[in-house]
Amino acid sequence: MFNFNYYTPTQVVFGRDTELEAGRLVKKYGGTSVLVHYGGRSAKRSGLIDRVKKALEDEGIQYCELGGVVPNPHLGKVREGVELAKANGVDFILAVGGGSVIDSSKAIAYALADLDHDVWELFAHTRSAVGCLPVGSVLTIAAAGSEMSASCVITNEETGEKRAYDDDIVRPKFAIMNPALTVTLPDYQTQAGCTDIMMHTMERYFNQGGTLELTDEIAEGLLRTVMKYAKILHEDPSNYDARAEIMWAGSLAHNDLTGCGAASGGDWTSHMLEHEMGGMFDVTHGAGLAAIWPSWARYVYKDCMDRFVQFAVNVMGVDVGGRTPEGICEAGIAAMENFYRSIGMPTNMKELGIEPTDEQIRAMAAGAARACGGSRGTAKLLFEEDFVKIYENAR
Repeated sequence: MFNFNYYTPTQVVFGRDTELEAGRLVKKYGGTSVLVHYGGRSAKRSGLIDRVKKALEDEGIQYCELGGVVPNPHLGKVREGVELAKANGVDFILAVGGGSVIDSSKAIAYALADLDHDVWELFAHTRSAVGCLPVGSVLTIAAAGSEMSASCVITNEETGEKRAYDDDIVRPKFAIMNPALTVTLPDYQTQAGCTDIMMHTMERYFNQGGTLELTDEIAEGLLRTVMKYAKILHEDPSNYDARAEIMWAGSLAHNDLTGCGAASGGDWTSHMLEHEMGGMFDVTHGAGLAAIWPSWARYVYKDCMDRFVQFAVNVMGVDVGGRTPEGICEAGIAAMENFYRSIGMPTNMKELGIEPTDEQIRAMAAGAARACGGSRGTAKLLFEEDFVKIYENAR
């Protein structure tokens, strides 16, 4: 195993009606003037935003609000939030939504701490953050894990670039998680979220050495749990206990717990490739990951065979029988494809609804190479030409 530094400072408040504690928690962490940031009309229509604002009012906390965050959150909305926050003396950002809203809130928090520089410079990796306003969240979608993570992903809608920036200083002060808030989600969004949760663990799981048995057990148990309850929610979307299991798994999958002792923090090639798909075609993130992962897995498994065999047996339940190691790996990948299809997720780009041209594939591969500094991968080190082949195989 490798040395690791595990840091999870976020307070979790989990269960029914916990959104009513938003004001108390903002006050606890020093907020006096809050930007309430959210996405579409559903948060307003459901009464959630009104409940959150009432909780703030009960604690004497001032607030302003900004909605309109879209999936693959836009840099333009971040800049709009910065101007609104400046005008209102905001000292705390409260995200009410899923990963896109939380990421937009994180980017606003970064920008407000350093008004002399453009926040996109962080995502372009031309400088590092010098500070960050405190962020809290009321989670409405179990998927990204941004409510406990150091990660933030923003899309520059002018250039089509989707880029990530990670820094521990942006980890939210608190995460309010009421599984009942996710009941009205469309099944496609629920299942895309389940896929994203699994991929956050799988990115850390497939590595060349650096294993810790306990971490593997946690990772494999989380994957099996998400698969079980994703299927239940596919048939019974109102099942509160299933939504609770998925919501908690989403946080644990991306607060670094499932990567403790693993090499270099994980592989993340599938995410890099999907970011380019998201930037170019604006696809749903989890669905994009489902579409690219089988192609990536078949491209790299022979260089990471022990882990793929372990995954096939311990997670996907493959019967070893008389299979060769290669056959076990192939069966595990096929079993994952079958699972994706069983919950309505794609297994290639055509099923995702996009058919990129050769030129677009080249552009996405070049963008991924730029974003990762030329190469990426712990399962297998990959370069731009490898990215091209994985995209081509995923068509």
